[in-house]
Amino acid sequence: MPLTRLERSLRATFIGMATNAVLSAAKLAAGILGHSHALVADATESFADVFSSLVVWRGVVLAAAPADEDHPYGHGKAEPLAAAVVAVLLWLAAGWITIKAFGDVTTTPHPSPAPFTLVVLVVAVAAKEILFRFLWREGQALDNIVVRADARHHRTDAITSFAAAVGISLSLIGGPDYRAADDWAAMAAACVIAWNGWGLLRPALNELMDTAPDQKIRDQIRRLAETVGDVARVEKCFVRKMGYQFYVDMHVEVDPQMSVLRSHEIAHAVKDKIREAMPAVSDVLVHIEPLKVSADKNAPPAADLEP
Repeated sequence: MPLTRLERSLRATFIGMATNAVLSAAKLAAGILGHSHALVADATESFADVFSSLVVWRGVVLAAAPADEDHPYGHGKAEPLAAAVVAVLLWLAAGWITIKAFGDVTTTPHPSPAPFTLVVLVVAVAAKEILFRFLWREGQALDNIVVRADARHHRTDAITSFAAAVGISLSLIGGPDYRAADDWAAMAAACVIAWNGWGLLRPALNELMDTAPDQKIRDQIRRLAETVGDVARVEKCFVRKMGYQFYVDMHVEVDPQMSVLRSHEIAHAVKDKIREAMPAVSDVLVHIEPLKVSADKNAPPAADLEP
């Protein structure tokens, strides 16, 4: 039996969480024993990934909860909210890494990193890149913004691990004079983390603010409504996203001499047409307008005809 959207999202999240826990512990131990501040910073970012996966898990579960009296539109906003939390965690991790690494550069130099720390980082980079590709593919297939956010977090971790590997390599090759390369690599990785945090936060905030989806989606909804018999024109069409579902509010113009019963039937037909062609559309609210009569935007709204 195929897995549901929730089950697939949770599977991806738990795989990422388990992998992060193992890699974080390995990197932290190697960083402490191998005297690598870049690796310790990388391990810290990985531990933040574990916490962010917990946030993703709760966000996915809450978003899948059905609508209730207090949340008539469902709980889909939990997904972008969780993604925003993950983005903030990235910024916090970037800030901590920068402060720690800069402090190490300006104080007494620490011993050069041990060569075995490079082996740990190579394994970590490979594992994180594989994890990123898996979660990104699942997030795209499920149209789940929070799973995609978690995937980006793993890609960020792979980048920080690579930066740490470069810094450690320079420290080992250059000798004592290049010991600070380990710390500079940590700060460079922090910049990448902060940038990825912004890349996650922006779409999450857009969804939380009910930013209109892609124009192609709105145009498709309009075209579908206008194919229904006796629909003269779609005057207005507002679409907002709630999790992976869309909610549509539209004004449809019909013959002003049409009976109320026929208008009601048309509203039903418009709603059914759109939902049948676009399963991601959860609901369509249709307001009937008389043809060639513009609604006064300053007037109080008339009673909507809800199919």
